[in-house]
Amino acid sequence: MLAVRDLTVTFDVDGQTGVGVDSASFDVGHGEVVAIVGESGSGKSVTAMSVLGLLPGNATVSGSIRFDGRELLGLSNTALRGVRGAQIAMIFQDPLAALNPVFTIGFQLSEAVRAHDRKLSAADARARVIELLTLVEIPDPESRLKYYPHQFSGGQCQRIVIAMALARDARLLIADEPTTALDVTVQAEILDVLRRMRERLDSSILIITHDMGVVADLADRVVVMKRGSVVESNTARGLFHAPKAAYTRDLLAAVPRFGERGDTATPDTASNAVLDIRNLVVQYGGRLSGYSRAVDDVTLCVRKGEIFGLVGESGSGKTTIGRASIGMAPMTSGTIEIGGIRVDTRNRADRLRMRRGVGVVFQNPATSLNPRYSVAETVSEPLRVHGRLAGSELRDRTDALLESVGLDGRWRDRYPHELSGGQRQRVAIARAVSLGPDLLIADEPTSALDVSVQAQVLDVFRGLQERLGFACLFISHDLAVVDTLCDRVAVMSRGTIIEQGGRDEVLNFPQHDYTRTLIASAPVPDPDEQQRRRLARLAV
Repeated sequence: MLAVRDLTVTFDVDGQTGVGVDSASFDVGHGEVVAIVGESGSGKSVTAMSVLGLLPGNATVSGSIRFDGRELLGLSNTALRGVRGAQIAMIFQDPLAALNPVFTIGFQLSEAVRAHDRKLSAADARARVIELLTLVEIPDPESRLKYYPHQFSGGQCQRIVIAMALARDARLLIADEPTTALDVTVQAEILDVLRRMRERLDSSILIITHDMGVVADLADRVVVMKRGSVVESNTARGLFHAPKAAYTRDLLAAVPRFGERGDTATPDTASNAVLDIRNLVVQYGGRLSGYSRAVDDVTLCVRKGEIFGLVGESGSGKTTIGRASIGMAPMTSGTIEIGGIRVDTRNRADRLRMRRGVGVVFQNPATSLNPRYSVAETVSEPLRVHGRLAGSELRDRTDALLESVGLDGRWRDRYPHELSGGQRQRVAIARAVSLGPDLLIADEPTSALDVSVQAQVLDVFRGLQERLGFACLFISHDLAVVDTLCDRVAVMSRGTIIEQGGRDEVLNFPQHDYTRTLIASAPVPDPDEQQRRRLARLAV
């Protein structure tokens, strides 16, 4: 169906030529799912954008891209508009960015349906929209037409974006990281939707992902890219069981897996608790709109020197607990103490001392780092404001922090947009630990990183924690990462903790059905095991 031959993409940036894709070749067969994998910057997304002619004006594309025997390179914009949506559709990575927040999803889907057929009546367009929402398994689709994107969960928004891509029954779907940042159960649902959709429509899928579990679950064949070049093309089973390229073996070795770490012992008393949460309730809303409890009677403690994992689906209350712990979410009732000081204390000196002892690493460093600050300014700001450092002492301390996260002095004067995702996250970690915190709160710090960069960031994180000895509340939906990193784990569902204990106890011998469902939904980097788990899940 799709034949890419010797595809080369270069970019002209300030008079300098950069190579995005270098002589890449691969095929996508009829009814086949092909995955393109590789590190950030390997050329995966650039390759996908080339197929639909969506690259910016400074890009030069050569080679051949043939769809059903028709050459796409060199087509006019008018001719490409006839291909986009009608024959080849794109599912973008961030559904909230792909959907317009000021229009209902019914309106947006109707626009997509009528884009290539303006003679279609409003009634027929509405019927088609309901059909599409039913296809991607949105419950009660007729009543949801008047909903706005913010009224849906992340997984439902992704389904709506998939429905939009299917508006013209495209024969090839290009899915760019369609499950990034989704929790494991929603991810499993999205993969099931894509699989069933391929069977119903007899379509092909080109999926771009860094999640090797997703590759094992969905792909028939895999194309591995490194620095713009294809280093291996293999069947999914061949890739996982007998990879050919050394780079592929390195990628697979970086994937976190369950059961690779023995049990860890932690003190069984809370006397050394750095973060102590008792009966916490966080409630939103009012009398007119109704009340909603994001966190309901949660009690937990994070002890000195341990990493405490907090897991659960989107909307379970994980991030709300992290935000409440630093005073960014209102407490309806209960108490939170950090180092023996209540977060809601009215004593300004105590509050300042408590906050100096807390570092935070947010999920997306691209939005949490100030784009106008250089790397050195970002890392040194807490030292300058709270530590009162200046001059050579400030510079030396900043360089030492950057070195501790694997960045040398050459990175001092760069800005966030000049760094990769993994490098930005390292800067965020360096800033968070700059004051030697007693507690570090890490909210999904590796969810958007590819496997090799994720492994590097986790190594940096683990090394810093062992060296500095801070307590850490690690919020994540990636159970394999939690299994690799954490000492104790709490599982949340609908605002409550349903199970907590030692990592080995909770993840390997779960007592609650919900915990077992989470673990069963997590994709593993083995096609045979993944197929067995999927069939077992569907049989329940």
